[in-house]
Amino acid sequence: MDKDSRNRRLFTLFAACVITLSEMFVMWIVWKEYYHPKIRIQFVTKGHWFILAIYIVVLFFFMRMYGAFKIDAHRRIELLFSAGIATVCTNVIFYVEICLLAYYFPNPFPAIQGMFLQGILICIWILGSTALFRMLFPPLKVLLIYEGGGAQDFRQKVETRRHQFQIVDSIPASERIEKIFSSIDKYQAVMMWDIPTPVRNKIFKYCYDKSVTTYVMPKISDIILNGSEAIHVFDTPLLLTKSSPLEFEQEISKRGIDIILSFLLIILTSPMMALTALSIKLYDGGAILYKQTRCTLEGKKFQIYKFRSMIANAEEDGIARLAAKGDSRITPIGKIIRKVRIDELPQLFNIIKGEMSFVGPRPERPEIIEKYTEEMPEFSYRVKVKAGLTGYAQIFGKYNTKPYDKLKLDLYYIEHYSVWLDLKLIILTLKILLTLESTEGVAQGLITPTQKENRDEKSKS
Repeated sequence: MDKDSRNRRLFTLFAACVITLSEMFVMWIVWKEYYHPKIRIQFVTKGHWFILAIYIVVLFFFMRMYGAFKIDAHRRIELLFSAGIATVCTNVIFYVEICLLAYYFPNPFPAIQGMFLQGILICIWILGSTALFRMLFPPLKVLLIYEGGGAQDFRQKVETRRHQFQIVDSIPASERIEKIFSSIDKYQAVMMWDIPTPVRNKIFKYCYDKSVTTYVMPKISDIILNGSEAIHVFDTPLLLTKSSPLEFEQEISKRGIDIILSFLLIILTSPMMALTALSIKLYDGGAILYKQTRCTLEGKKFQIYKFRSMIANAEEDGIARLAAKGDSRITPIGKIIRKVRIDELPQLFNIIKGEMSFVGPRPERPEIIEKYTEEMPEFSYRVKVKAGLTGYAQIFGKYNTKPYDKLKLDLYYIEHYSVWLDLKLIILTLKILLTLESTEGVAQGLITPTQKENRDEKSKS
């Protein structure tokens, strides 16, 4: 690791310790001055340290999980959002811990006051730490090496992280390799966008040899190989990619988690589901549930359940289309339940029936799969696992992320499956539920293959 990278990590670690200890100190005062005197068993020094240790571990876990420590990468609003959710989750667990020790429900107001003070500290910490970080560590000077027509889209993505990266120059991969190498020597980092594999390998090896930080847009085969298992049968290392991404015991544990969580959530959300059903019925008298044919494991078709958020007969023309941003077909009730994802709750019954899992690629309609597969044959790889209520593409992408990028995210999940990854994605889903842009419709101009075909047919007639 070079000196600059090491200093960046040290600064980030120091900043993480500062906010963790600051938040812990606030709740230490709340615990010591208010809650501790009210519990039956009075703690001595070691007991207090134990309470503090639990708080620090839980807070650090959630802050790290939600990316609140990434002052080098995330925007300030993202840091504030992530730190806020992490703090709320930690304090809820802290209050439950106090209830268990006290044998009753103490007044939560002191904890809420403490959390308000923590919020002020978080704001100060974010403003101070990010300003100091960006002053000490300016954006990386990046050379973009590209091929194809998507380079401009990639530039726009990088622009959203201009505090982290600055694309100073770009060069096509079709240039002479010697010219590309001489250009690389002038920069701190290289980004490769959609480059043919033979050329990419030469550039990558050169960057590795020169210790140049390298960011590569992976191909589908790269993602699959990235999830392979390294084995040593001969005196040459081998990478093993199995025909089924999940082992038998993994399938059993995944199904067990699905059943337990589904039953618990159905019980907890049943009042909310009853209120939603009543609101939909009273609004226009139409059907409460919306059923649609989707595909799951090995392409098997099933009926997915959702609370109806659109007008009746929203697709009476028979054309499969994604909801657009500001779609006029969405009812006022639908706008509310889509924003907070209540419309997805009936899928808990799909999970109970074994048609879906909690985590997996989102189920698509058969006709959309067929059209996507014509353009991207690898799209069929998504059905190697059960469809999911939430998924890797939903956590790290957006509703209007391009299908090819969503495919890569889904394949990354399939090839890296573990119980821990499932639990991590379930925890991260809480953050996504509160992120408005995750419920946006597709952007104008971004259409499904089915819509594209229909538009092309109209243009010919």
